[in-house]
Formats: sequence, structure tokens, C-alpha cells
Amino acid sequence: MSQASNDHAYLRIRTHVACLWGQYLVTSASLMMNSIFTVSKFNDIIKGLMEGSFEQIWIEGEVSNVSRPASGHIYFTLKDESSQIRAVVFRRIGQMRSFLAITNGEMVLCRARLNLYKPRGEYHLVIETVEPRGLGVLQKLFTETKARLAQEGLFDAEHKKNLPLLPRKVAIITSPTGAVIRDILTISANRFPATDIVVIPSKVQGADAPQELVGALHLAQKITDVDVIIIARGGGSFEDLSCFNDEKLARAIYECRFPVVSAIGHETDFTIADFVADRRAGTPSAAAEMVFPERKALTNSLQGLKVRLQQAHINQLISKKKYWENLTVRTKTPERLLEDYRIMLDDYSYRVNRSVNNLMVLQREKHTNITFRISDKNPLARIALLSSRLQGARDSLFSHWRLLGESRWMSYAALTGRLEGANPLAILRRGYGIITKIPNEKLICKAEEVAVGEKVKIKLGEGALVARVEEIMKEKQ
Repeated sequence: MSQASNDHAYLRIRTHVACLWGQYLVTSASLMMNSIFTVSKFNDIIKGLMEGSFEQIWIEGEVSNVSRPASGHIYFTLKDESSQIRAVVFRRIGQMRSFLAITNGEMVLCRARLNLYKPRGEYHLVIETVEPRGLGVLQKLFTETKARLAQEGLFDAEHKKNLPLLPRKVAIITSPTGAVIRDILTISANRFPATDIVVIPSKVQGADAPQELVGALHLAQKITDVDVIIIARGGGSFEDLSCFNDEKLARAIYECRFPVVSAIGHETDFTIADFVADRRAGTPSAAAEMVFPERKALTNSLQGLKVRLQQAHINQLISKKKYWENLTVRTKTPERLLEDYRIMLDDYSYRVNRSVNNLMVLQREKHTNITFRISDKNPLARIALLSSRLQGARDSLFSHWRLLGESRWMSYAALTGRLEGANPLAILRRGYGIITKIPNEKLICKAEEVAVGEKVKIKLGEGALVARVEEIMKEKQ
């Protein structure tokens, strides 16, 4: 919505409220003159006037104190620089993503209607829609201050100081009235009443609170024998705790020469003082339990240490006694020492003789080994060995050639026999002949191949004959 629209709506609301207020005054005056109201009746009249006059409005502010109980509704506070108003988002529309993302410190623009809760006479806004507008002033200042101090190293672990085991004196900076100081004093009295406690009063809420807290820190450091400083405050809204986000206070805590424990709000509340302090406690009671040791636990621990010390002393006495007894046994007369030396001398003599004999045996084995290696390397022996191997190779070669010659001769004889068996002249020498025509030397295999009166040549085993065919005879089948 534009600024002009906002101004116009604001003027209309003022005019409408003025008219309603005038009507209300006239009506109330007449009613008051004639009636006595009950509380419920009066709340009914106010509820009707308010809800009828503001059925739907647009309102802008910073979200604070967001609460999401098991009912599913969302409760929070809308605020600006000087005022605040409660608001509720019912479950039927609270499950929308825009409502689930609502966080503390966020600037939002809401469409709402005014509602008065009659049993308490309290009015609040019933939110129907919400639009984010960015971070609120306090949340933005908190984020920027935290980032700047973190970058400077004020939150680094190496700057944190350790808490003493048995604090002699503890300074508590808080409001002198209220449940916080009572809880801390009660817990300290129950746990460790021997510790002196110095309460330094200071405002813990409001515009003047940071300056008073810084002054209280400086005052605590002037007190002698102070071991720990506790800065404590009970729970509250983000605005109530905003004084602990002051940069000057954070630097004062950082520069404090004593360990500082912050115990501000509840477990879920975080302030810049928590980040810069040496220790953070979720609640003031937790801070008291952190600083003041439990007397019963210390007594039990001391008793355990006493038992351990006594046992260690007894063990040491037993050890010293055993050591003394060993020294007594080892202490001997000169005669016994001489006997021991004689026995030791005999033992050394035996060991020397055995060592000499072992050395001689070793030297003999080494000499034998060297002699064998020298004889193995003798060239004459090697020549004889090689000559013997050469003669054996020669004999083996001759035997091989002889066997090879015999084998080859037997193969030759076998081939010659086979060749002779296939020689046609050998067949002729057995009484056969080869008949050919004259003059062309054509071989005659059949009787029909010649005619009566033709000359033929008959080749025999030795020599040949020339004959004339007188008659051709056909063998009977």
C-alpha cells in the first residue's frame, strides 16, 4: 500500500473513531444515568462497539514473542517504537506457508479484524493474511551488532576465561528485587555456603539498563578477591532483553578481568552478552549450579582422595619394605663375596675356554672351506676335468657316427633290394621276354596286334632274338 493510501485510511479511521466515540459518550452518559452495569454487560457493549467498528484493517509492525502451542494457533505481538498489540492466527489458516515462516524481529503487513476477549476484557487482532516487510529495527540492530563483534573476535573461544573450582567471592549483577536473586542465593546456600556473595543492583530492562550494567561491571572489578561475576535476569520478550544486546555492554564484558557468566532469560533466549561472556547459562538457576560447586560432591571427592592417598602411602611403605629386604639379602660378608668371586672366576674361565674352542672349530671349518674352494678353482684340475669331458664327447661322437653309418647302410641295402625287385631285367632273367614290332619297337601286349609273317624282336634276360610270326593262336577263355 502507498503512503497516500495509508494516510487516507488513517484519516478515515480517525474520523470514524471520533464519530463512534461521540455516539458512545452520548449513549454511555444516558445509560450511566439510568443503569448500573455488570462487568460482563460492560464488556459486551465494548466488544460490540470495537468489533463492529474495525471489522477489517491493515496494520504494520514488528513481530515479537512468537508462540506456537499444541493447539495449532499462532500467538505473537505486533509492535512499533512506542506501542504493541497482541495478535492471534487461528489454526484453520495458520498452516499456510506464509504464517509458518513468521519469526521474531520480522516486519510484516497484516490484514486483521479486532476482537475483544470478554472473560479478560483484553482486545487483540485476529490475523487473516500477512506479508513480510523485512527485519524489525531491534532485530536488525541485533544482527548487525552480532556480526560486527564476531568479526572482531569478541566471541572467539581462545578469549574465554575458565571458572574457578572453589570460588571465594562471587559478584551478582541483577535487579535486587524479584525471583532471580532469591533463586541464586537459595541455590548457593544449599550447594556451597562458604562462598561470599556480593549483590550489585542494576536495571535489567529499559533504556538506562545498558549504562547501569556497564557501571556495575566496573564496580565489580574494584572489589577485592572476586573470582566470578554473574549477570542475571529472568525471562522476558525480545524487547525486554534488548538491553543485553548493547555494544558497550558487550565490550565491557569482553574487557572484564574476571570470568563472566551470563544468565539471561530462558534456555531459548540468546543475547549478545551470552556470546561474549566466558560462560552462558540457560537460566539464572543454571548459572548458580555452574558457579557454585556442590558441597556434598566435594566432600565425597575429598573422601575419595583421602582413601586414595592413604592407599598410596601404604603401597609406598610396602614397596620400601620390600626394597630394604632385598638390600639386606644382597648385603654379604667378605668371605661370601670371595666365594662368589671364585665361582664367578670359574664361570668366566669356562666361558672363555668354550669361546676359544668354538673359535678354533670355526676357524678350522673356515680353513677347510677355503681349501676346498681353492682346489675347486685349480686350473690343472679344471683342465683334467675338461679333457675327460672332451674325450667322452669324442667317444660319444664316434659311436654316434658308427651307429648312423650302420643305420644308413641298412637303409641303402633295403632300398637297393626294393629297387632290384622292381627292375624289369631281373624279371627277364627269370625266363620272361619283351616282344616289340620291327622296326618301330612298339610293345606287343596282345596277339591281335601282329599279323602272320611280321617280324618281331624278343628281348630276353641276356640278348635278344628276331623272329617271324608263323601262326597266331588265340587262347580259349
